Amino acid sequence: MSDRPAAKPFTPDIDSRRGEGLTREVGRFVVETRHDGLPDELVALGRKSILDGLGLALSGSVAESGTIIQRYLTTQNLSGTTSVLGTAMKVPPRFAAFANGIAIHADDFDDTQLAVGADRVYGLLTHPSAPCLPAALALAEALDLSGRELELAYHVGVEVETKVSEAMSPRHYQHGFHSTATCGTLAAASSAAKLYGLDLETTLVALAIAASQSAGLRENFGTMTKPFHAGRSAESGVLACDLAKDGFTATNRVLESPRGFFQAHGGGYDLESIQGKLGRPWTFLEPGVSIKPHPSGSLTHPGMTKMLELILEHDIRPEDVERVEVGTNHNMPNALIHHQPKTELQAKFSMEFCIAILLLERRAGLNEFNDEVVVRPDVKDMITRVHFGVHPDAEAAGYDKMTTILDVYLKDGQRLQARADFGKGSPAQPMSYEDVAEKFQECARFAGWELSRATKVVALVRDLDALPSVRELTSLLTRAQ
Repeated sequence: MSDRPAAKPFTPDIDSRRGEGLTREVGRFVVETRHDGLPDELVALGRKSILDGLGLALSGSVAESGTIIQRYLTTQNLSGTTSVLGTAMKVPPRFAAFANGIAIHADDFDDTQLAVGADRVYGLLTHPSAPCLPAALALAEALDLSGRELELAYHVGVEVETKVSEAMSPRHYQHGFHSTATCGTLAAASSAAKLYGLDLETTLVALAIAASQSAGLRENFGTMTKPFHAGRSAESGVLACDLAKDGFTATNRVLESPRGFFQAHGGGYDLESIQGKLGRPWTFLEPGVSIKPHPSGSLTHPGMTKMLELILEHDIRPEDVERVEVGTNHNMPNALIHHQPKTELQAKFSMEFCIAILLLERRAGLNEFNDEVVVRPDVKDMITRVHFGVHPDAEAAGYDKMTTILDVYLKDGQRLQARADFGKGSPAQPMSYEDVAEKFQECARFAGWELSRATKVVALVRDLDALPSVRELTSLLTRAQ
């Protein structure tokens, strides 16, 4: 039996009188937050995620989904001055946000908001940067703003996204909505509103327009439509602000209304998770944001971290393995749904593949997650030796962790065991700026990027608030026309 306290049941708040003014509170946070009010630790953590996102935009630009989107944008005969990262394309800001959002999320390698509430599934809230950073970057480039202004807008957007996600009823995600798509639209709108300098009333309208565009279904996990969710939410946030600043009308209470965002998407919300909580503390500081060491669903990472440790410590060879048993709580198989993957996108949501590829290659990076590798005979054979299911000890540990229990049975009779609640890249085992820079370089190499240009990006982001123009940064991330 677990000695954990019983989880507090989620009780949706649908009494609009208690939440009256919540949208206005969010709008004031967007309008009034200043860069000099950002804690130094917050800024440092944000720069790791920004660098991470930029690298993923490069690697995502050469993904199949990226090339399809670039082809599509070419057919639209768009003209603009905003960069589609990894290419020579220049388009209007909303379309740059769209393409870059898809690219950042294309490999499911981007950062993850961590949930620690007893009624939540750890790691299953939202991807903070994929919808927010592209919107902020596109407008900062279009308006020729500074790195300091970009940084502020990014933090404002991420904080709105993550606090809205925390407040949302868990039913939202459990019943099929993808919160990166839904809550991410509000993130993009918040960042765009900040960069446009919208006043409070116009910001409220922008949030309402964004909320009416929020959509995205988890049934599409393992396909190109999952990263499409991030790109579409980034674009929708920019579009919402473009319309609002030109006089488009919308409600000024879209979040708390009985017919609004929270009620429609989740049947209610937990007011105490958001009211008075924006920036108190910042989500980046508590409970934190996880940066991925592997391009797969975050729920695979505790098991992958421990599996790699066992492989290296005991020098496990593929031919030594009889079987591997991987046990988690029951929510994790609900997301890791592909047990015999046939494509790289399915493999990202396959615990079996993630463990198998580590046993075979001792690494699981961008080069390992591709269609040819997934269907290799040795990979398919190893997958049959990995058994993934619910473990009672992991279930008892609670859903606010990603507890993963490994039992590795070797052909010589040895049994190796390991357990992890969190994986590398989480706040419990964080990646340093240097670690993220190494990941950025991997993504840049994958996209065929010059080392010298990638090295300059790493240096610029490290001191982002000193950058006079974001265009200096985007020029290093685009090809010559």
